[in-house]
Amino acid sequence: METATLALGLAAGAMTTLAFIPQVVRVFRSRSARDISLPTFAALVLGTALWLIYGILQGDTPLIAANCVSLVLVSAVLWGKLKFK
Repeated sequence: METATLALGLAAGAMTTLAFIPQVVRVFRSRSARDISLPTFAALVLGTALWLIYGILQGDTPLIAANCVSLVLVSAVLWGKLKFK
Protein backbone atom coordinates (compact mmCIF):
# COMPACT_ATOMS: atom_id res chain seq x y z
CA MET A 1 0.00 0.00 0.00
CA GLU A 2 1.34 3.42 -0.93
CA THR A 3 2.47 5.57 2.02
CA ALA A 4 0.03 8.41 1.28
CA THR A 5 -2.86 5.97 0.94
CA LEU A 6 -1.91 4.26 4.20
CA ALA A 7 -1.66 7.62 5.98
CA LEU A 8 -5.07 8.65 4.63
CA GLY A 9 -6.63 5.39 5.79
CA LEU A 10 -5.07 5.67 9.25
CA ALA A 11 -6.19 9.31 9.60
CA ALA A 12 -9.75 8.49 8.50
CA GLY A 13 -9.88 5.51 10.83
CA ALA A 14 -8.57 7.55 13.74
CA MET A 15 -11.14 10.31 13.23
CA THR A 16 -14.15 8.02 12.92
CA THR A 17 -12.96 5.85 15.81
CA LEU A 18 -12.15 8.67 18.20
CA ALA A 19 -15.60 10.14 17.57
CA PHE A 20 -17.04 7.45 19.89
CA ILE A 21 -14.97 8.48 22.92
CA PRO A 22 -17.26 11.34 24.05
CA GLN A 23 -20.26 8.99 23.98
CA VAL A 24 -18.45 6.34 26.02
CA VAL A 25 -17.35 8.95 28.56
CA ARG A 26 -20.85 10.42 28.82
CA VAL A 27 -22.56 7.06 29.36
CA PHE A 28 -20.17 6.02 32.11
CA ARG A 29 -19.94 9.41 33.86
CA SER A 30 -23.70 9.90 33.92
CA ARG A 31 -24.44 6.21 34.47
CA SER A 32 -27.29 6.66 32.05
CA ALA A 33 -27.84 5.40 28.55
CA ARG A 34 -31.50 6.30 28.30
CA ASP A 35 -30.97 8.28 25.10
CA ILE A 36 -28.86 5.57 23.44
CA SER A 37 -30.60 3.43 20.83
CA LEU A 38 -30.14 -0.27 21.60
CA PRO A 39 -30.84 -1.45 18.02
CA THR A 40 -28.44 1.14 16.59
CA PHE A 41 -25.52 0.20 18.83
CA ALA A 42 -26.22 -3.54 18.51
CA ALA A 43 -26.08 -3.17 14.72
CA LEU A 44 -22.98 -0.99 15.03
CA VAL A 45 -21.17 -3.64 17.11
CA LEU A 46 -22.05 -6.33 14.58
CA GLY A 47 -21.12 -4.16 11.60
CA THR A 48 -17.82 -3.13 13.18
CA ALA A 49 -16.97 -6.76 13.95
CA LEU A 50 -17.66 -7.65 10.32
CA TRP A 51 -15.48 -4.75 9.09
CA LEU A 52 -12.72 -5.99 11.39
CA ILE A 53 -12.95 -9.50 9.96
CA TYR A 54 -12.93 -8.07 6.44
CA GLY A 55 -9.87 -5.98 7.25
CA ILE A 56 -8.07 -9.00 8.65
CA LEU A 57 -8.90 -11.07 5.57
CA GLN A 58 -7.68 -8.25 3.31
CA GLY A 59 -4.60 -7.57 5.43
CA ASP A 60 -5.61 -3.89 5.54
CA THR A 61 -3.83 -2.23 8.46
CA PRO A 62 -6.00 0.91 8.65
CA LEU A 63 -9.21 -1.16 8.64
CA ILE A 64 -7.86 -3.53 11.27
CA ALA A 65 -6.58 -0.77 13.56
CA ALA A 66 -9.65 1.44 13.32
CA ASN A 67 -12.11 -1.39 13.73
CA CYS A 68 -10.27 -2.97 16.68
CA VAL A 69 -10.52 0.27 18.61
CA SER A 70 -14.02 1.06 17.33
CA LEU A 71 -15.26 -2.37 18.37
CA VAL A 72 -14.04 -1.78 21.93
CA LEU A 73 -15.65 1.67 22.07
CA VAL A 74 -19.04 0.78 20.55
CA SER A 75 -19.15 -2.38 22.67
CA ALA A 76 -18.56 -0.23 25.76
CA VAL A 77 -21.51 1.98 24.81
CA LEU A 78 -23.68 -1.09 24.19
CA TRP A 79 -22.60 -2.59 27.51
CA GLY A 80 -23.41 0.71 29.22
CA LYS A 81 -26.83 0.70 27.56
CA LEU A 82 -27.54 -2.79 28.86
CA LYS A 83 -26.17 -2.03 32.34
CA PHE A 84 -27.53 1.47 33.00
CA LYS A 85 -30.63 1.45 30.78
